[in-house]
This record gives sequence, C-alpha cells and structure tokens, in this order.
Amino acid sequence: MITPERIMAWAIPGFFVLIGIELLVAKWRKREVYYSNDAINSLGLGTISQVVGVFTKLFAIGIYGWCVTHLARWSLPADSVWVWISGLLLYDLLYYWLHRLGHEVNVLWAAHVVHHQSESYNLTTALRQTGSGFLLGWLFYLPMALLGYPTEVFAVIALIDLLYQFWVHTEVIGRLGWFDRVFCSPSNHRAHHAVNDRYLDRNYGGILIIWDRLFGSFVEENDEDPPIYGTRSPLQSWNPLWANVEVYWAMLKDSWHARSWLDKLRVWIKPPGWRPADVAARFPKADFDITHARYNPSISLALKLYCLAAFGVLLLIGVNFLGVAPKLELVQAAPYAVYLVFSLWTIGLLMEGRGIGLWLELLRNVGTAAGVGLTGRWFGDVQLDPRMVIAVVALFAVSAVAVLGVAGYQRHHGSTARAAWGRSG
Repeated sequence: MITPERIMAWAIPGFFVLIGIELLVAKWRKREVYYSNDAINSLGLGTISQVVGVFTKLFAIGIYGWCVTHLARWSLPADSVWVWISGLLLYDLLYYWLHRLGHEVNVLWAAHVVHHQSESYNLTTALRQTGSGFLLGWLFYLPMALLGYPTEVFAVIALIDLLYQFWVHTEVIGRLGWFDRVFCSPSNHRAHHAVNDRYLDRNYGGILIIWDRLFGSFVEENDEDPPIYGTRSPLQSWNPLWANVEVYWAMLKDSWHARSWLDKLRVWIKPPGWRPADVAARFPKADFDITHARYNPSISLALKLYCLAAFGVLLLIGVNFLGVAPKLELVQAAPYAVYLVFSLWTIGLLMEGRGIGLWLELLRNVGTAAGVGLTGRWFGDVQLDPRMVIAVVALFAVSAVAVLGVAGYQRHHGSTARAAWGRSG
C-alpha cells in the first residue's frame, strides 16, 4: 500500500538532487538564482512546517476521516482507478479555491504568506511552507469527505498535488508551449509569485492551470515585464518564527486599534493590505516600492560558512526527527521539536548579524554536547552507542569552538563585523 510517509521518503532525496542540478544549471548560465541566506531560510521554514505537521496531521486527517465515516452518503472504493483520477481532479479544483481565497482573505493569507516571502524564486522556495495552514485549510476539502472519498485516497492525492508543485518553482525552465496552456508550469507559477501589477493575485492552479482560465484568474508571463518576487509588505527578516506570525500580528494590532467593532472583524476577512481608515491614519505604513533593495544583511564569510555547515547538520537532525517522532510519546517528541525550532531561529539571528544569535548558538552547542555527554542519550530517550556519544559530543564541541572563532573574527575584522558581535537586538 502506497502511503504518504513512503512517498515522502522517496521524494526528499530527490528534492536535494534537483536543487543541486538547478544550482549547477544556473551557474552554467551565469544567473544568480540562489542566495545562501534565503535558501537556508526557505528550507528552515519547510522543516518547521514538517515539524508542526507531525503534531497536527491527525487534526485535519482526523476531521476528514470522521466526516467520511459519519456524514458521507456513499463509500467509494479505494481500489478503483476512477476514484483516484476523479479524486485528484476534484482535489485540484478545491485547492484552486483554497489558494485563491488564500490571496483574497486576510486570515487565510496570514498562513499562505510564508510561501511568498522569498525574494528569490528557486526550488528551495517550493519547500518554504507555512506552519499554520492546518488551522483552516481542511475546511476546503470537506466536499471530498462528504462524497465518500476514502481517507487514505485523500491523503495520498493531497501529497501528489503538493509534490507536483515542487518543480514549477524555478527560473531555469522557460516556456513549454501547449503545456503552459493546460498545466501549472514554471512560467505560469513565476507569474503567480510576482508582485508586479500585471501578475498580482493570478494563476492559482496546483496541477491544472485550466481552473484559472475557467474562473478568469489567468495571466501569461510577459518577457517585457519580468516577475519580481516577494510580497508587497516585505518580511525583511531571516527569523522563521516571525515569518509565520507577521501577518497574524499585524491583524491583531489593527483589530485592537480599530474603533469600530465591525472594522475589528473586517480586518480578518478583508483582502490583504486592507486596513480600517482610522487605523491607517493613526498608524500609517509606507507605500510599497517595487524597486526596494533585496534584504541581504552583510555578514562575514566565516559566519556565512558556519551558518551553512550548522544548517546542514540541522537538516540531518530534522530528517531524524521526522523518522522517529511518529513513534514517540508527546512528552518525548515535543522537546525534540522545540530544540529544532530553537536551532533554526538561532541560525536566522546569525544570518541577520545579531550578536545575540552568536551567544545563543554557543549556548546551544555547549548544551547539546553536555547533555549528550552526561546522559549518553538523544531526544526520545534514545540510548546512544558509546562511539555515537563521542561523535555527537565532538561535533558540537567543535561547533562551539567554531562559534568562538567566528566571534573573535567578528571582533577584529572591521566595524561592521564588530557591530554584529556586539549588537544584541
């Protein structure tokens, strides 16, 4: 039986192979497609999304399964080819409306915005996913449950639809002729991610672009108006926690400050960017400037190399978490998840050049080495082989020394670097 877990086990290595190929092709064509800080931030947000998914998967799937069991008028066979084909088409149509309303309703945009924050467009952008989509997204797929599509069919179809969209997040594949007219393609999806007036809030299709043609939301990529990526309220941060809450926080503030009770509600259901007139007057925001500079804080080469290495280790730890977490009790999985999220937050602070990030990273490395060395265990109460204990302690001890080395470099090489070490905000 094909399961979502098995599909993901096959897909994850493929993601990184394709990212490597895209990077090589871009280099060969002398195109600057990747920025290390942006790629780390996108992959880190994808990791956090997967971590959250471990704890919330039963929420959406559980509701769907309950509806299939208690509310469906029919019970469709899971071994029928037409059930799978019709289910995929129906899911893609429902996804279109979830995606479209995710751009037209502020509270839904608050979750979806994470995917659009990157000012780059590459395959790591595809993995940049929200940690809060589970809150409301399940509502859009209830028609499938009411029609009797089995839970296992729904779960696999949902993953297939999501995985298809990975490859369209690239600039190294151009127009594809007839394919662009029927399917979501790199060209069509580049337009979707653009903030240019021409492209804004268009091309919502997941697998098929014909939904956009049917419902009037299609736009073709125009070579004379190249897509510019990001959002019209730029994130300006590598903090993955802030990336997930920035729009929720903005809505809360506007709702709190609004004098009208009706406006307090409208903040959540109006389109993104809408603000009560009295709030906009008292707390004005600068107009969007499409020519604004890319967010790219300057950090030393030593710190950049450390961030890349540390993030590489965190990816391996994240893969381990995703493998073992479903077998763990909540009291075991939760601390592991907190450790991962804290680590990714710290890397974000480092990439912003914040001194507090170096101190927290030093604390993380020393704490990990000490914890494993003293207990001989890893998260989930896993008893490690003595040789593994030595390896883990050595890795994090070396990392701690590297942080101290970076700190020394920051103090002695230029005013910008010194400021980065001393700055704690």
